[in-house]
Parts: sequence; structure tokens; C-alpha cells
Amino acid sequence: MPVILALDQGTTSSRTIVFGEDGRPLGMAQREHAQHFPRPGWVEHDPREIEANQRATMHEALAAAGLAPADVAAVGITNQRETTVVWDRATGEPIAPAIVWQDRRTAEACARMKENGLEPVLRAATGLLLDPYFSGTKIAWLLDHVEGARARAEAGELAFGTIDTWLAWQLSGGAAHVTDPSNAARTLLFDIHTGAWNEALCAALRVPVALLPEVVPSSGVCATLHARSGLPGVPIAGLAGDQQAALFGQGCVRPGLAKNTYGTGCFLLQNTGPTAVAPEDGLLGTVAWQLEGEPLTYAQEGAVFVGGAAVQWLRDGLKLIQHAAEVEALAASVEDDGGVVVVPAFAGLGAPHWDPWARGAVLGITRGTTDGHIARAVLQGIAFQVADLIDTIGRRVAAPLRTLRVDGGAAANDLLLQLQADILGIPVERPAVLESTAVGAAALAGLGVGLWSADDELDARRSVERVFEPTADRDRIAAQRARWRRGVERAGGWAREDDTHA
Repeated sequence: MPVILALDQGTTSSRTIVFGEDGRPLGMAQREHAQHFPRPGWVEHDPREIEANQRATMHEALAAAGLAPADVAAVGITNQRETTVVWDRATGEPIAPAIVWQDRRTAEACARMKENGLEPVLRAATGLLLDPYFSGTKIAWLLDHVEGARARAEAGELAFGTIDTWLAWQLSGGAAHVTDPSNAARTLLFDIHTGAWNEALCAALRVPVALLPEVVPSSGVCATLHARSGLPGVPIAGLAGDQQAALFGQGCVRPGLAKNTYGTGCFLLQNTGPTAVAPEDGLLGTVAWQLEGEPLTYAQEGAVFVGGAAVQWLRDGLKLIQHAAEVEALAASVEDDGGVVVVPAFAGLGAPHWDPWARGAVLGITRGTTDGHIARAVLQGIAFQVADLIDTIGRRVAAPLRTLRVDGGAAANDLLLQLQADILGIPVERPAVLESTAVGAAALAGLGVGLWSADDELDARRSVERVFEPTADRDRIAAQRARWRRGVERAGGWAREDDTHA
């Protein structure tokens, strides 16, 4: 039976999961890599450490499944998005540490470009905001701060890539300099309407076109592994950014279907089919994927900054629990929130509010408030934020969302998902395999080598472990949401009012 290796390269670790022809996981290996914070607001990774860890997990996962390299039909790669690597084409050595998506060192450069009126042009072409989050200004920073880098880049001696590109280059022995549209769309340099690099934006952001990889379909053979990988001749047949891979892995292959990933933050993506939506109401437009021989598929995206991190705060900050999994029992120890609202705006509010000055708030405490009420209000705060995103999406599309598909670590929490279903008033579906990002990478690669015949087949094969149906009284939910909105209003702009604690 042929198998697919899904390389899931994330912000904190590199994993490989082996999937069988029937889509079941057969073996897994994972290794963490170091996080470097050389200055406030700076976040870096060692690209060579990431590469070494990813190589090691490939073989460890095969060993865990009791399989050999000869059993592998294809490799799919999914990756932390926006993280930026620049390297020497001749030696394959990075010229500097990777600048991670969380890094804020280019904030001033973004502010200057906004003042110069670049953002409306950029938004129209890319579907994004002008923000340090994305790759373009990170590339320019490296070229300006590494001695001789800009001249070498203009001479064609250097290469840029997000982590998918870096891994494909290294695993192919330098033969493939490629990315897919879902990753290219996160650089500020890619026109999501034409499906090509935008030379005018490259010039505006001061990024030489010679640096950029070839854009290939998300599904389809784009490279072959080199002998040094230990899997000589195995094709790389799938590439996608992590959130888009999760959308595909959840079987959201038709317009209107949506998934939410409950991780440190929450990422909601909805398939919009052949239509690229404008970046409005706090949501971004982006490319979902491109299957070989087909046009681009698009998505709209909303990001919540603090999801599971609020549970970590209960554990590490308030010491109410010892392990994150204990939050469910604590929250279930009370019948309701007791009137308490927790707005987990620890790092501001993301979509649809986009309030960087907001700060966390706990409201409605009385003498009768217990740790169970606070825990339940934290779970509700996560679910309310997701509901705000879905309400925003609902104002932008003709058909309302009928079901929400979920994944991520916090999706193992039954109470959270029941609260989510009750607040939304629609069913919430949890898949049998929560690792939807890796499932998506494997599915794209399987399609790319003909192991599966069509993306609709993937949706049909998707296995749902449990459906959470809404059961709460709608009037009670309406009152809770009204109280939540008042809490958001009170948390808004807080740091601006007290800059000494911003």
C-alpha cells in the first residue's frame, strides 16, 4: 500500500505524519526547534535547525509506521506562513536567521509606506493589509542589513523563500526553487487576481524579482527528493500554507464551507471558490489553493489573536488549573457563567475588531463568583470571538454558514465546542483526525500523484468523530452576546488611555 508523508513544519516544531491510501495516520514523529528573541519584538528561527529536524522526523515517522522509503508515493509540505528565509543559491546557506511571521521589526517601514499611500494599491492586488506580519518587508530588511546582500540579490546570487520553499530547495538538493499560490499570497508581492508576482509591488517594497521562487500549483509534482534526503526519487507533490492546508484537509472544497482552527489563536477560513473577496470588515482575502490544471481557489480569512492562550493564562497566570485539559471540568462545575465576561484581549483584538490598544478584561464579578465561572467565561470568550468572525462573514456572503468544521488542539474540549454550537446556532463538526493541516498536505500530495481522483472524493471520505448540535435558548444566547459586546467596548482602547502599561 503506498503512503504519503505529510511534512508539517510549524512555528514551534517540525512533524511528519505518515498517511495510508485510505487517509488514516499510520505513524508520526515531532521535534521542537529553538525560538530566538534577540531584541524586543524580534523573533527568529535557525533555518538549518528546521531543515535537520524535518529530515529526521521523516525517517522517524516511517520507522514508527514500520515502513521503508520505498513505500512512499509522495511528500506533501505544509508550513508556518510568512516566515522569511534568504539564502545563497550556490551554497544553500542562509545569509541570516529566518525572520518569523510574529516578528515586528519592520513596523516603522510599514508605517512610512502607509503614509506614502501604498496600502490601498497593495490591498487591491494582494487582499492583505500593509503589516509586518507578511513577508515582503522582512525580505527588504534582510537585504538592507546583511552586508552586500542587496547587490548579490540583484545579481541573482540569492534566493528567497517561505519555509515550504526552503524545505523544497534543500530536500531536492537545490534543484527546485518553488512555492505555491497559498504561500505566495502571504508575501505582499503576489497579485491574487492574476496569479503572478507583481513587479510594481516588488519595486515599491524594494524586493528584486530575481529573488523570488517559481509559483507552481498546490497539488502536482513540483520537485524530486535528492539522494541526501534518504528518500531518493520521491516526488514532492503538495505545497500549502498551514491554514489553507487545514481548510483543504477539512474537506472545505466547495464555496461556502468554512473551518476554524483552535490553537494559540483562532483562524477562520471560508472557501469563496473562484471569487477573490476584498479585504474589508477586518477580514483578509487570500488564495486557498490551486489544483493542477485548474484556476485559483480563494478564501476569506479572519484571525483571533488569543484562543487557547487564554486557557494557558488560567494555568500559568492565575494558577487555577495545572494542565490545560483540566479547564473543561472546571468550567463544567458551574451551570453558567454567573454573569462574568472575560475578554481575552491580552495582545489587542484581531478580526473583526483590529484594536491593538484593547487589553484583557474580566467583568461582572460578584462575591458569588468562583474559579468555575471564570473558566467558563474564558471558554465563552474564545467562542464569542469566533462568532464575531462568522457574523462578519455572514454580512459579506449571500448564503449563511450552515455548519462549522473545527480542528486544532483546543477542539478536543467538548464543552468549548458545545458552547460554540450554542452561540452560533449551527452544528459544529469535529473530525476523527484533528491534525487537519497534515491531512491537507497529504491530500494535496495524494491528488498530485493520482492516489486520489478528485477533491470531492476527499470530502466524501472525511470522517466526523462528533457533531455538536445547538441546544441553548436563543434569547439567553442573545443576552449573553449583548453582554459580550459591552465587554469588548470596555476593553477597547485601554492601553491608549494608560500608555505606561501598554
